[in-house]
Amino acid sequence: MSVPPELSPARLSLRDLLGLGLIGIRTRRLRAALSGLGISIGIATLVVVTTIPASSQAHLLARISALGTDMLQVTYDVNAEPKIVLPPSSVDMVSRIGPVSVASAVANLNRRVVRSEASGPIDDSGVTTLAARDDLLRAVNGRVRSGRFLSPSTSAFPTVVLGSEAAGRLGLDDLARIRPAPQIRIGDKDFTVIGILEPVPLFPDLDVSALIGWPAATEVFGFGGSPTIIYVKADESLLADVRAVLPATVNPQLPGVVRVSRPSDALAAKEATQQAYSGLFLGLAGVALLVGGIGVANTMYISVLERRREIGVRRALGASRGQVRAQFLTESAALSGLGGLAGTLIGCLASVAYCQAQGWPPVLSPPTLMAGLAGAVVIGMAAGAYPSVQASRLTPTAALAAP
Repeated sequence: MSVPPELSPARLSLRDLLGLGLIGIRTRRLRAALSGLGISIGIATLVVVTTIPASSQAHLLARISALGTDMLQVTYDVNAEPKIVLPPSSVDMVSRIGPVSVASAVANLNRRVVRSEASGPIDDSGVTTLAARDDLLRAVNGRVRSGRFLSPSTSAFPTVVLGSEAAGRLGLDDLARIRPAPQIRIGDKDFTVIGILEPVPLFPDLDVSALIGWPAATEVFGFGGSPTIIYVKADESLLADVRAVLPATVNPQLPGVVRVSRPSDALAAKEATQQAYSGLFLGLAGVALLVGGIGVANTMYISVLERRREIGVRRALGASRGQVRAQFLTESAALSGLGGLAGTLIGCLASVAYCQAQGWPPVLSPPTLMAGLAGAVVIGMAAGAYPSVQASRLTPTAALAAP
């Protein structure tokens, strides 16, 4: 027997459905606030336990990267017979390798360095004279402590930049206090000191060196352009591939005499750190979402028990089971969404405050935050599915007879 159209349950519009879903939140504000607080704590925990370790990881990886995880050093076999040198074009050839971001070089000029021409013949500062390319600091993560480094406008002139220890040996600690610019003697020529470097922990040989421009070394000392050491910085993920092709790139005729340093142990440590933190993130995020989901399930189940009479009245007035299910699912989603939004804001503020106190860079990933908020809604709906089904199965007589 068919039901007359006038007795069939009306279809609920989206506006009506939202109104019904928010009835429980509006009429039971304290319970809804406490339930939302539980969900907020779960989502805030999710944000905190993912953001703070991510910030700690970023800080740690930055410190590990400073150890030269993306650097290689190319030299030649000094014991090779006959004696060989690296080709003058080797630096340019290395720079053409795709993953290489910068390639620079120095060349040992074997020239004596003293404070002035008044120094005696037996005086020796122990400072090494190196011809250096203009982009050396980029390749070795070096910094200038005083003055400036070599540039295209100064490399062709008799100017020199001293390593940190070399400056101390020559009695030149701070150029700002010395006027006019001091000069030192390299070989039989005077060079003007234009800069002093900070210590270079990765390449301590540069600390005891006097660096002059590549063109000046050619003009003054007849330098032929063959580098002694090539410094290479490349994409970390492709460092092993770059290392494999460097010998043949540097010296195609005699790749066997080219020596390439192996990647820093810090690179392996960095990869291990990334893997460990990735597993930690997934575990903590899963636990936090589970806690939030249990809170929503408990809240919605209690809501069904409290509102059995309301459900009975609605069923007696003609509400279908589907409409009852939709009402409680909507309430569950709204409660989870509001709690998730509040928890996301609380978690972000707490994470940023903690990271700033620790001196870490805050790492707030918008996709992660959106995924956490969406996850709260989805898990809330999943957790509210069983209570909503239970509510829809109540018959009007059973619901109205409930105490």
